[in-house]
Amino acid sequence: MPDLTPFLVTGLALGSVYALAGMGLVVLFRATGELNFALGAIGAASAMTAWQAHAWGTPIALAALCGVAAATAISAGYGAFVSARVARRSNVIKAVATLGLALALLGLMYFIWGDTPRRLRLPLSALNTELFGVRVTGVRVVALVLCVMTAIGISLLLARTRLGLQMRALADGRDLSALIGIDVERVTLIAWTATGVLAGTIGILLGSLVRLEPGVLTFMVVPSIAAAILGQLRSLWLTLAGGLAIGVLEAIATPFQDVAPYRSLVPFIVAIAVLVLLPARTFQTTRGS
Repeated sequence: MPDLTPFLVTGLALGSVYALAGMGLVVLFRATGELNFALGAIGAASAMTAWQAHAWGTPIALAALCGVAAATAISAGYGAFVSARVARRSNVIKAVATLGLALALLGLMYFIWGDTPRRLRLPLSALNTELFGVRVTGVRVVALVLCVMTAIGISLLLARTRLGLQMRALADGRDLSALIGIDVERVTLIAWTATGVLAGTIGILLGSLVRLEPGVLTFMVVPSIAAAILGQLRSLWLTLAGGLAIGVLEAIATPFQDVAPYRSLVPFIVAIAVLVLLPARTFQTTRGS
């Protein structure tokens, strides 16, 4: 039996990123009814922009901020010019629209940067600590801490602020929210902008944990969607637990030769299992538009 501790630590770090992205999906879905398939591509654009800015001589911290700013601009732009125009369409059409954004961004990134693997080295990567006898980089620690802090912060936002109340009202219906005086377009734009900030941060973190390549980063949205499904597209804490579990399951499969080639199937297996085991009404009652 191999020692699974190093893989457990690695899985927690990767699962933290999945959980962060899953929480971004949940918040946006609850506020707008849109399942954002472009979140991974927006994160990839952030990481590639940061890499390019650093390659041009920009200090890495400022380059990372440039990446997050680019992701925020993309997400906010979509929220302002596309989301508002498909807001009254079915959830399927809204999801397909975000898929179109993901494919457009992926094609643009391959056109600009190609598929050459790169590395994004953050200053945190040089900071090391030990956990259960395993060397852990600062990026992995920050990913886990940021994951938990984000869950706490978003929970407080939704439960105790006026904006959170407006988002929860919007989840019950756009028309009803507008009737009671909520600026629906403003709340929607805020939700998309916040998602862009989160996606940009996730892209920077993931770009330093895995191979920096547009396709790899874009398809990180798959395990994130699985985590969101585990959270039934409404629970941040279940999404957090789901993301961590998926990351750990993927990682601990690595030392087992028979299953290691199939570890990327873990998110799909988890998502299918949840969809099969949970009652259909669980997702029918989850609303976002």
